Amino acid sequence: MGAFFPKATPEQVGISSQHVIDFLDELERADVCMHSVLLIRHGKLAAEAYYAPYTADTPHRMFSVTKSFTSLAIGLLAAEGRLSLDDRIVDHFPEKLPEAGAHPYINQITIRDMLKMATAHASTTYKRTSDPDWVKSFFTVEPTHLPGTLFYYDTSASHTLAGLVEKLAGMPMLDYLRSKFLDEIGFSKAAYILTDPMGVSMGGSGLVAQPMDVAKVAWVVMQGGCWQGRQFLPQDYLKEAVSKQIATVTTANDLVDDSGYGYQFWQVKNNGYGMFGMGGQLAICFPEKDLLLVTTADTQDDRRGDGIILDLFFKTIFANLSGIPLAENPEKQRELAERLARCAIKPLKGIDQAEAKTGFAGALLGGGRTGEYIFAENSMGLRSLSLHIDEEDTGTLFFTNKSGNHALRFGLGHLEVSRFPKHNYRCAASGAWAAPDTFVLKCHIIDYALGKVLIQMAFTADAVTVGMRKVMETGLAEFSGIASGTLAEKV
Repeated sequence: MGAFFPKATPEQVGISSQHVIDFLDELERADVCMHSVLLIRHGKLAAEAYYAPYTADTPHRMFSVTKSFTSLAIGLLAAEGRLSLDDRIVDHFPEKLPEAGAHPYINQITIRDMLKMATAHASTTYKRTSDPDWVKSFFTVEPTHLPGTLFYYDTSASHTLAGLVEKLAGMPMLDYLRSKFLDEIGFSKAAYILTDPMGVSMGGSGLVAQPMDVAKVAWVVMQGGCWQGRQFLPQDYLKEAVSKQIATVTTANDLVDDSGYGYQFWQVKNNGYGMFGMGGQLAICFPEKDLLLVTTADTQDDRRGDGIILDLFFKTIFANLSGIPLAENPEKQRELAERLARCAIKPLKGIDQAEAKTGFAGALLGGGRTGEYIFAENSMGLRSLSLHIDEEDTGTLFFTNKSGNHALRFGLGHLEVSRFPKHNYRCAASGAWAAPDTFVLKCHIIDYALGKVLIQMAFTADAVTVGMRKVMETGLAEFSGIASGTLAEKV
């Protein structure tokens, strides 16, 4: 079997290498924290970028892209006759219902309602209860409105559908999808889906896979479920799944432009549709152009981040597509290859050394350390802190909090890859002097958890004020807050 996506120059598939360069440059100018970009047209890979320390083989959290995988599993089970989209979901989970019976609104919810986010819940139910049984929460949390009426984004619906897949298939959802088509298309063996406290696959947000895995699935969907002459996915179901089933006007955002929602697939302007995951995880299909864009990123700290990615794509590449191959441009192709090779998450950039020497920073340049600063009780549980900078271009932040003594490595002018204290997440951190007396550290969490931790330290002769902010959906609460500490001992 050859490569799933044979490589081609952009020009061979009607895309200018210059416009790909422009797209990458515009993303950088917009300060979008990209992790990967894959551009595929006519079944050929025209451009592939991975932002160091990410590589093609790095597993990546895909968040709500998982919902589209859950939809595919439901469609396959429907094609097998093991469920109907018009089944009431309560009939599949009698053991999860309250003893007194489910609310009348819950009793009316169908699988179809859940697929198109038209349940009786206006938000995710398992986030509104302490019950570890996330599937059960869908049936027990008080509903807000009549189902089948309005679109409200409800991740617990997707999660409950994944629970249904596993109940009917008798295996984890990804294993079921592997048995039906993922193994056939070369989906990576290392991919997995995180589980809830009861062991049910997180069908709304838990997929961890390589960007190329998502690209392969999106391409098969765009081909009506067919690949290499074999029909892997039910064509009739897919046609409905990627078409508008409900308006999203009540919760529209700039990314989708109220184009609508299908069965766990978003509608996109310019007659596209796609899989969307929080933070820039995108797989956007444009069937009329035979074009697929896949990205991974971390835009969780920018509500418009996903929209910026698509807007820049439409501006630089989509608006300039050619229906026929373009003349080869070896010079621009070499420039593009060099541009792709140097893609990387950007380290922090601070003031120059001359300015830094005018303040507190001067004592640490070229290798130095602060004393230990001691903190009174504070919301972060931070007890002590000291900053060490090596003679080379690395350093360490030593700190003590409620969980013990910790050390976080960082690079100066580059990202230092290590493990995040206590949580053991793979991370990449850099530091820089923002002012002669203010040091900033930015740590990217690049694991099954995805996010950032930012730490700002403003020093005086005998004190430091530390501000921390975490950008992550859940967890790392101890890295959010502000506190001042005093110097215990000069070193």
